[in-house]
Amino acid sequence: MDCLFCSIVKGDIPSTKVYEDETVYAFKDINPMAPVHVLIIPKVHISSINDVTAENSAVIAHIYEVAAKLAKELGIDESGFRVVSNCGADAGQTVFHLHFHILGGTKLKVEMC
Repeated sequence: MDCLFCSIVKGDIPSTKVYEDETVYAFKDINPMAPVHVLIIPKVHISSINDVTAENSAVIAHIYEVAAKLAKELGIDESGFRVVSNCGADAGQTVFHLHFHILGGTKLKVEMC
């Protein structure tokens, strides 16, 4: 499998780590769309939301727990932030490894959701 995010998790491709535990890895987006733009990815390869099952859905719950923790640490929990996951090419998914964008640090445009 030739997956960009799997390579980042393995350390084969450098990234600016924000958070890591046994389940997820979070890093700064290389093309930020907001002052705070972090990606949270599961360490296990899940291609998209379409591949979330009863067997792996605990990973998604954990991602949201980490998102809340990071929002607080990054100082965007009070002002507000957006959590976005694109599913499929028509939605703008360009890396087919499930990932969640955490965006904040400014008033976000409605057109971004």
